[in-house]
Amino acid sequence: MKKQNHPFHLVDPSPWPLTGSIGALTMTSGMVMWFHMKNMTLMILGMTILILTMVQWWRDIIREGTYQGKHTIVVTNGLKWGMILFIISEIFFFISFFWGFFHSSLAPTIEIGMTWPPKGIETFNPMEIPLLNTTILLCSGITITWAHHSIMNKNHEQTIKGLFVTCALGIYFTILQAYEYLESPFTISDSVYGSCFFMATGFHGIHVIIGTTFILVCLIRTMKFHFSSKHHFGFEAAAWYWHFVDVVWLFLYISIYWWGS
Repeated sequence: MKKQNHPFHLVDPSPWPLTGSIGALTMTSGMVMWFHMKNMTLMILGMTILILTMVQWWRDIIREGTYQGKHTIVVTNGLKWGMILFIISEIFFFISFFWGFFHSSLAPTIEIGMTWPPKGIETFNPMEIPLLNTTILLCSGITITWAHHSIMNKNHEQTIKGLFVTCALGIYFTILQAYEYLESPFTISDSVYGSCFFMATGFHGIHVIIGTTFILVCLIRTMKFHFSSKHHFGFEAAAWYWHFVDVVWLFLYISIYWWGS
C-alpha cells in the first residue's frame, strides 16, 4: 500500500473465480445426474471443489483486509454499497416468488378447482412448526444485534456468545424445516401450490444455510481477534444479510403459511 498514492484496492490475480465456476458447473451437472440416474458422485465432486474454493478465497480476502491493510475506508465504503445492492437484488429475487404466489392465489383458475389452496392439498398448520421457526428467526435477529452492539462496545466475550447463539438458532431452524419437508403431505409437483411453496421456502432455506455459514465464519474470526470496534465490516455484512433473511421469512409466514392456508 505504501507504493501507491491512492486508497483503492487493486485486486491481485486469483484462480478462485475460475475454480468456483468449474465447481458450480460440476455440482449442477451432478444434480441432474442425481435426479435422473441416482448417481451422486459428480455432485459430491462439485460440492468439494466449491467448498475448497470458498475456504481459500475467503482466506485470501481475510488476509488482504485484516493483515495487509488493503481494506481502506474508501474500499470499505465500496464493499458496503456492494452488499446493499446485492441485498436489493435478493429482495427482487424473492418478489418474483411472491408475485407468482399471489397471481395464482388471488384468482385461482378452473384447473385447480377455482379455490385456494387447490382441491386435494392439505396445508401445514401455521400454528405448529412454522410458528416455532418464526420465533427462532426473530430470536436470532435479537442475538445478532446483541453481538453487533457488543463488538462496538469492545466486549469480546459477549460478541462470541451472541454469534454462537445465532449460529445455533440458524442450525435449529434448518433442522426443523428439513423435518417439515420430510413430513409434508404434498410435493413440489402438486399443482401450483406445491411449486410456489417449495420454491419460496426452499430458496429461503438455502439463504438461511448461507447466512449461518456467514455468521459461523464471523464467529471463528472473532475468536481469532480479526475484528475491532471500528473495523468489522465482514461482521456487519453478515448481520445485514441475516436481518434480510428474517424479514423475508416474516413475509413467507404471513402470506404462504398463514393467509395462504
